[in-house]
Amino acid sequence: MPEYNLAPFAHLAEQFERLPGIGAKTANKLAYFMLSLPEEDAQKFADAIVDARKKIHYCKICCNLTDKDICSICADPKRDKSIICVVEDVRDVMALEKTQEFFVSYHVLHGILSPMRGILPDMIKIKELLARLKDDTVKEVVMATDATIEGEATAMYISKLVKPLGIKVTRLAYGLPVGGDLEYADEVTLTRAIQGRHEL
Repeated sequence: MPEYNLAPFAHLAEQFERLPGIGAKTANKLAYFMLSLPEEDAQKFADAIVDARKKIHYCKICCNLTDKDICSICADPKRDKSIICVVEDVRDVMALEKTQEFFVSYHVLHGILSPMRGILPDMIKIKELLARLKDDTVKEVVMATDATIEGEATAMYISKLVKPLGIKVTRLAYGLPVGGDLEYADEVTLTRAIQGRHEL
């Protein structure tokens, strides 16, 4: 009996399977769902992906995602520009912003150091961070990388580059177990971590 295989469907499912946390079964389920949509709705979905991909880019100051030259956080005059909170990715900015306790500037690394996985310092946004420290505006850099081996190593590496500039480097006091991800922490835990940060 010939194998039942629709190439366009298989291709669609393969694209869904490329998404983080999506296995083959879920990818197939999503592909079937997309095929069940009216053509107009499917087109809107496809257009939204293409539109976001075209319009969203890195903020030229902090490397956060934005559809303008400068993100809304960097453009906010009420932010404390003397403190930069360094995070691994955009989701961490969102998590910290939910606390409504930390009205500072951010810097998004878009990754962490991991020599085992071939991620070296020039592959994340460290040089962009150092460029922001050239004037006397910044007095403190808060390392808010995850409490993992790679997160700690990244924090220590950046700390060694920043301290000689005469800028205080602190680390969030985590109420998380080692190996926990910042983005999944609740607001109370994050608020306590912000208030209990310490110097490295």
